[in-house]
Amino acid sequence: MGKNWWKILGVVLVSYSIVGGFLVPVPELPILNETIRNTYFHIPMWFAMMALLSYSLFHSIKFLAGFDLQHDNKADQSVQVALVLGLFGLLTGMIWAQYTWGSFWTNDVKLNGTAISMLTYLAYIILRGSIEDEHRKAKVAAVYNIFAWVMMILFIMVIPRLNDSLHPGNGGNPAFGSYDMDNTMRIVFYPAVIGWILIGAWITSIKIRIKNIDDTQKYA
Repeated sequence: MGKNWWKILGVVLVSYSIVGGFLVPVPELPILNETIRNTYFHIPMWFAMMALLSYSLFHSIKFLAGFDLQHDNKADQSVQVALVLGLFGLLTGMIWAQYTWGSFWTNDVKLNGTAISMLTYLAYIILRGSIEDEHRKAKVAAVYNIFAWVMMILFIMVIPRLNDSLHPGNGGNPAFGSYDMDNTMRIVFYPAVIGWILIGAWITSIKIRIKNIDDTQKYA
């Protein structure tokens, strides 16, 4: 129980955010209307994705420092879970875009940057699958992972702020914190962010253990 408190906390926070996301009152804003409730789902998944990709980056750097395959395993599994969360974030964003912007996909700099970033990490998975030698695979993947993380930050965080964008907080649009997220929404939004990060970390830890068991059986 003592070691699993963060897993329980993750389940509680995500459950709370799902219930609160549908029941807690939200600001009545033009265009957004009730679709603003997607804030509790779409954005926290992106936060969780970025947290896991940063965790993956850390372990890629650790691997290059000592060539311990355990770090490569952690980096690999983190990317896989992050891509799933990113896919759900992308799908919820597309649904939101349909109701607010009139199209599932628009020529928006942040949307295009997100697509490029996810394709960059998908290439990471493909690259790993194309190399058989475990140590060579780990070295190439670690270097590529550093490149992919830098590209993600540029395409998701930097470039959208320098150009016009429909997303809040980019291209001159005010961010949620100063525009349309009131205190009532914050008591659901922030727990959702923490909860999804913890759930992502939990799933990643399970995948790491499974990979370790497979490797043990493979080389036994």
